Amino acid sequence: MSSDFRPEGPGGDRLREGEAAGDERPYPVIRQAFLYAARAVMFVFFAPAFIILVYAVVPPPVTPLMLMRVVEGHGLSKDWVPISEISPHMQRAVIAAEDGKFCTHGGFDWDAVDTAMQRMRRGGSLHGASTISMQTSKNLFLWPQRTFFRKGAEAYITVWLETLLSKRRILELYLNVIEFGPGIYGVEAAARHYFGVSAKDVTRTQAAQLAAVLPSPLTRRPGPTAYAGTIAARMNHVVLGESGPCN
Repeated sequence: MSSDFRPEGPGGDRLREGEAAGDERPYPVIRQAFLYAARAVMFVFFAPAFIILVYAVVPPPVTPLMLMRVVEGHGLSKDWVPISEISPHMQRAVIAAEDGKFCTHGGFDWDAVDTAMQRMRRGGSLHGASTISMQTSKNLFLWPQRTFFRKGAEAYITVWLETLLSKRRILELYLNVIEFGPGIYGVEAAARHYFGVSAKDVTRTQAAQLAAVLPSPLTRRPGPTAYAGTIAARMNHVVLGESGPCN
C-alpha cells in the first residue's frame, strides 16, 4: 500500500511534484534566451580567431568579396601560390603602394589614422588609413562598403590576424586574395591575365603597374602611369629579408 506524502496546497489539494512550498521555478524562456545570446556572443567573438588559425595553414577557398563579384557577373579567376613563388618585386610593390610601415606596425598605422580623421573632420571621406593587415581582414571576412560598423569589425579582426599570424603569412594571404580587376584575384591570376607570366616572373615595372590598380581595381588597368612610377621609386626603400618580408 502506497502513501502520498506530497504537501497540501492552500485549498487542501495535494501539490504536484516540483511545486512544494518555497520551490520557485526559474523563468525557462528568459534563461534559454540568455544562454542563446551568450553563445552567439562567444561565437562572434572567437569565430574569426578559429578561421584565422585555419588560414594559417590552409588557403582560403573563397572570400565574401569574390562571392559578391560573382553575383554581380564578374566571374572568378584565382590561383593560390606560396609567397616563395611570388616575385620579390611584387612583394615590395604592394608594401610601397599600400603600407610602407607594414613590417613595423602591429596592424594599425596610427599616424595614417590620425590624418584620415582630420580629413574627415574637414568634410572629407574616411579613407587612406588601411594597412595591409586591415585590408587582408576585410578581404577575408567582410564587405567593401565603407561604414563605421565595417571598420570596427575590420579593426577587431586585424587584432586577431596580427596576434595569430606572422607578417610573412599575412602578406601571403593578401597577395593571393586581393582584387586586381573584375573577377581577378591574387597575383598569379593577375600576372597571367595582364602580362602572360607567372607571379614569380613579374618584373619590377610590371609589379609597380599591378600595385597601381589596387585603389580601384574595377576601373584601373596596369599601365605606365605616373602613380606606377611613384610606386617604382618607393620600392627602392622596401627591403625584404632572406626568408621573406619583415625577416
